[in-house]
Amino acid sequence: MIIIIAIVSLLIIVFIAGTISLSRRFNQQVKTLFSLSQNISASTFSYPQLDGLPAPVQRYFKHVLKEGQAYVSYVSLKHDGQFKTGLDKGWIDIKGEQYFTAQKPGFIWKGTTSMFTARDMYIADQGRLVVLLFNVFKVADGKGVNFNEGELQRWLGENVWFPTNLLPGEHISWAAINDSAAQLSFNYKGIAFAYRVSFNAADEIATMETTRFMEAGVRETWIIRLNDYKAFNGILVPTVCEVLWRLKKGDYPYARFHVREIMYDEPNYFKASK
Repeated sequence: MIIIIAIVSLLIIVFIAGTISLSRRFNQQVKTLFSLSQNISASTFSYPQLDGLPAPVQRYFKHVLKEGQAYVSYVSLKHDGQFKTGLDKGWIDIKGEQYFTAQKPGFIWKGTTSMFTARDMYIADQGRLVVLLFNVFKVADGKGVNFNEGELQRWLGENVWFPTNLLPGEHISWAAINDSAAQLSFNYKGIAFAYRVSFNAADEIATMETTRFMEAGVRETWIIRLNDYKAFNGILVPTVCEVLWRLKKGDYPYARFHVREIMYDEPNYFKASK
C-alpha cells in the first residue's frame, strides 16, 4: 500500500512539474511569436480597395468590415469544443487558446483535453505539431516541409477571425469562380496554395476548401466550415468552426470549435495562461 501511495504521489508531482514547464514554454513561444511581427494598425480599410475584386468577395468585406477599420496586427482567441484524435475515434472535450500575428504569418495554438495537450504552431516560418500525454510524455512531434505548408494553410484559413488580413496584398489575391464562390490564392516564401471560398446568402464565408498533406506525400481535401457570425470590436467573425477531411470514403470531421473570446491588438497571452 505504501508503495502504491508513493508511486501515485510521484506521478502527481511529475504531472504538476510538467504542467508548469509546459505553461512557461508556451508563454515564451507566444512572446516570441508577437515579437517577430510588426504593428500594421496605421493602415485602414476603405471601400475603394475592393474595386476589381469578385462580386461575392466585395460583398463579404462590406458585410464584415466597416469603412475606416484599422488593420488587425495581433489576435488572442479562446475556444472550447470537441476533437477527435483519429478519424475512427470518438469525440472528446477540448479547450484551446490561440495567438496570431498578421503582418508576418504566424500562430500558436494550445489545445487541452483531460489526457493530452497539443501545440500547433507556425513561428519564424517553421511549422510544428507537438502532443504531450499528461503534459509530460511526448507522443508526437511533427515538423519539416510538409508541416510548414500545412500550418501556413491553417493560419490563412483562420484569418477569418481578423479579415483585414484577407484583403488583397503582397501575398494574397482573389479570382472569380461564380456569384457565390471565389478562389483565394496565397504565396509566401516559396509556399503557394489556394482555397476555394464559398459564401452564404448573408455574404459570409461559409466554407474554405483546399488540399493539405494528411500524411507524408499524400494530399487530401481539407475543409473548414464556418457559421454563427458575431461582432467583436466591430468586426464580424464566425464563432463556430468545423474542420474535416473529405476522403473517398466520405467526410470525416475531427474538430468542432466554439469561439468564446477574442482580443485584438493586445500582444500578450491571456491571464489564465500565466
